[in-house]
Amino acid sequence: MVSAFGPELEKLREQTEITEVRVIHGRSHYLGRLAGHRVVLVLSGLSMVNATLTAQTLLDHFAIREIVISGIAGGVNPNLRIGDVTVPAQWGQYQEQLFAREIAGGWETGDWPIDFPNYGMMHPQSVQVTRAGGTPDAAERRFWFPVDAASLRVVEGITNSLVLSRGAEEGRKLAAPPRVVVGGRGVSGPTFVDNAAYRQWVWQTFHADALDMETAAVATVAYVNRVPFIAFRSLSDLAGGGAKNEEAAFFGLAAGNSAAVVLSYLRALDENQLPPAP
Repeated sequence: MVSAFGPELEKLREQTEITEVRVIHGRSHYLGRLAGHRVVLVLSGLSMVNATLTAQTLLDHFAIREIVISGIAGGVNPNLRIGDVTVPAQWGQYQEQLFAREIAGGWETGDWPIDFPNYGMMHPQSVQVTRAGGTPDAAERRFWFPVDAASLRVVEGITNSLVLSRGAEEGRKLAAPPRVVVGGRGVSGPTFVDNAAYRQWVWQTFHADALDMETAAVATVAYVNRVPFIAFRSLSDLAGGGAKNEEAAFFGLAAGNSAAVVLSYLRALDENQLPPAP
């Protein structure tokens, strides 16, 4: 179980029967039982780099059968609202980019492959990865990294029974009940986004429901290691789509909604559907 911020992880840690704490590379790993499953909880910290290091450390030191992310995100899909929980089917690193040379009438991209429309000089790129069990040093180009399909079906089976928080504080209660959105896409990059024009471009280009700064990095590590992976991201703000950024106001509500869906997922999960740890 991976979260980027302390309050995100705390929502799960307070429900966990912790039996051991191991410190690896300066990070505390909490071992115990949560919703009937043996788990390792860890705080990755902010950013793609930290998320990559944390995910690979988990796989190097523990017998991990699935990586689960719980946390907040910025909303991209204009049909979604703060408090909604997204569970995308695939994740991409949308800020892996070529910054192109400006020329008269446009941009010079040379021999770089162009897979998506650009945002000014910024041209999104796929990444090259090798994979466990594949031909040594044979890299493949990918943009989208999949969530485990069987795990996604488990989430689909519990959505109708979930009631998520609308908040209770005066002036901060959501106008409509939040919902769980299963499927679709998410994107991740190393920048915090609070810009309406950029958000619109992300929606038009990738049709992503949410964006954050960690998940696609973990998705890449899971893909390379052939380990199932799923992520739950609740919207704490609209990444520039609102009159002002509301992350500070709805951070706790969003983190709690994400954790609530994760707990329901774990209660419904049959460990026998997961492959043995590599």
